Amino acid sequence: MNKTAAHRLKRIQTPISRYRVQVLDRTIAVLQAVADSERDLAAAEIARQLRLHKSTVHRLLVVLEHYRLIKKGPEGTYRLGTRLIEFGESAIARLRLSEHAQPFLRELANQTGEGAHVTILSGAEMLSIAHVEGRWSLQSLARTGQRTQIHCTAAGKAVLAYLSTEACNEVIARLQFVRKTPRTIVKPSAYKMELMRVRETGYAVDDEEFEEGLRCVGAPVFDHRGHVVASVSTAAPVFRLRKDQVPQVARLVIAAAQGLSEDLGYQDPAASKREAAAGRVKGRRP
Repeated sequence: MNKTAAHRLKRIQTPISRYRVQVLDRTIAVLQAVADSERDLAAAEIARQLRLHKSTVHRLLVVLEHYRLIKKGPEGTYRLGTRLIEFGESAIARLRLSEHAQPFLRELANQTGEGAHVTILSGAEMLSIAHVEGRWSLQSLARTGQRTQIHCTAAGKAVLAYLSTEACNEVIARLQFVRKTPRTIVKPSAYKMELMRVRETGYAVDDEEFEEGLRCVGAPVFDHRGHVVASVSTAAPVFRLRKDQVPQVARLVIAAAQGLSEDLGYQDPAASKREAAAGRVKGRRP
């Protein structure tokens, strides 16, 4: 008998927090038991190790299998599911993204004097995963680990604009379009038009839509597959970032986003075509 597994559930159930949920504790214990085993386990073995009733373990396994966290083999034994690989890859990608972002954020912050941020789509919100302070600090801006709205931020617009049509519509359907300021876009149809403008220009602007007196600029970040995975953005009070200065700042933001994208393995199709064309011209005989 695996003594470590036998005591695992007891340790997990220790009331270290008033937020403990028994079914979640047991579910995690089941996953851990399967993960620790060098071979696939039968439900009865898991129940015996965790000192749980077999029917309880069976119910947990059915739910875990439904979400692909557990895989049932032809012999009725269980192993970890492929969904866990997806979770792991997602976690690694975020760590990699935040690490790669730092030099580009520092350069952008030095160029603009304002804070620079990398945010990713997380459900129906944007999650900040990296930021660098500029010469001037804005307390209202999200720090690493904080969440902000999608519909009224340049960071959110920059990501949504480059999602597939289906994925974009799914996210928009979940948004509540809360009016944060008089300038906030609150109609889905108007928001979709705004996303079209983002795709045309290559960058997004939050013109006092999230907070009065604050203007933001964001640009998309792509991975090696050409999928949008994040946005780079910067923000400043309107008196430091006038409307006529937006295009200039946007070029800096786009450059930072492009640099980060290339660091992640992205190849701009337009740039590739230009390089190919240049090669053909260079190779021609006079």
